[in-house]
Amino acid sequence: MDSSSGPSGRLPRDRAERDGGMIGGIEADAVIDAPRLHALMAAFQPHGGTPDGGMHRLTLSAEDGLARDHLAAWCKEQGLSLTVDCMGNMMALLEWAGPDAPVVMTGSHLDSQPRGGRFDGAYGVLAACEAVEAVRKHVQAAGKTPLCNLAIVNWTNEEGARYQPSLLGSAVYTGQMTAEDALARRDGEGIAVRDALRAIGYDGAGEFPKPDAYLELHVECASVLERHGERFGVITRHWGAVKYRLAFIGKQTHTGPTPMADRQDALLAAAHLISALGTYPGHASGTLHTSVGRLEVYPNSPNVVPGEAVLFIELRSADQSVLDWAEAEMLAAADRAVADMRVSKEIRFIDRRNVGFFDENLIALATEVAEDLGLPTRHLDTIAAHDGICMIPVCPSLVFNVPSVGGICHHPSEYTAPEDIELGAEILARMLLRLCEDGIGLVKGAA
Repeated sequence: MDSSSGPSGRLPRDRAERDGGMIGGIEADAVIDAPRLHALMAAFQPHGGTPDGGMHRLTLSAEDGLARDHLAAWCKEQGLSLTVDCMGNMMALLEWAGPDAPVVMTGSHLDSQPRGGRFDGAYGVLAACEAVEAVRKHVQAAGKTPLCNLAIVNWTNEEGARYQPSLLGSAVYTGQMTAEDALARRDGEGIAVRDALRAIGYDGAGEFPKPDAYLELHVECASVLERHGERFGVITRHWGAVKYRLAFIGKQTHTGPTPMADRQDALLAAAHLISALGTYPGHASGTLHTSVGRLEVYPNSPNVVPGEAVLFIELRSADQSVLDWAEAEMLAAADRAVADMRVSKEIRFIDRRNVGFFDENLIALATEVAEDLGLPTRHLDTIAAHDGICMIPVCPSLVFNVPSVGGICHHPSEYTAPEDIELGAEILARMLLRLCEDGIGLVKGAA
């Protein structure tokens, strides 16, 4: 299935009319080559693509290895130098402005959720490939000298489906987690990250210098743009998050003869906590999201009272005080479940991410580029995490969005209309072009 198939999902285009310009697609003087972009996306679909049009490409799986090989081959064809670091992050450099010139990095991730969607993450990588190729041809055809080098990145384990936490590769790259810690993480089958990297041939040892700016194009994975009939948004703020892996430990016994009063049911304790978590958003005026997206039960037999239940808990909010309140309530509820069910608990992992903001100068640049195309720019929050969040302390960074039809994400029916796929890549290309022609001072505030 290529990126132009699926439901139309078309949004009103009246506001996009400008001097005979873009209606349902990119105008005649587009920087990108739209058919080439769609062909590239279609070429990657077999690497983990599912019959229903979705994507099952867990990080460091065989399917991920094939997608990485495909990307590496594309980079070689384009004459880009490829670096693979110890986390398997792939960074391809177009060093056309000289070794001391600033570097603008763009990309996202190729891994997916189990039976997830084909646009989330992969679109950002492949649109980056098209944008860099298009910008190079545009600048060379104009006979200009570029002022910035360009880099394409594919981050390892953004999704956090196979290995926790999410953003694993970008967290190590930016120094927010040690490589030793990350490489030792194990999946549900006990396979360590370092072994999974070795199995697919991406246990690299290269080092890539930190860029001077970072751009990440992403499908929205929400419905704000669609609800407002708009096509482009920039993320100005990301929500904070607290993630726990919390285990209740009871006593494994037979479900038949064991009296109810004698049971120490770890799963029942988990159920009490899950129920409590579901009530917290109602007290937070829409500023709190809670979930238990994964539950591991041992021994997971219908005739055995569970001796252990492990909850993967998430709390997300744009308000740090709300996040702190929810965490305290969750821990108190866990203690009540321990007392009521006569079990014990273990906190096996905690990951915290504070509320943060993206770069104002890059927001302004994206807004100007969209205006040139006759489009308004909507300011968005992101509740989901993106690798661009890890990049904020390192360099001016921005994540920007095109619509997701129905706001659906992490599901095979995830879809973004072809004209919006093209639009996002075009805006990315024009931002890169501006930086290459006018210099990094557009972001740094220098003349």
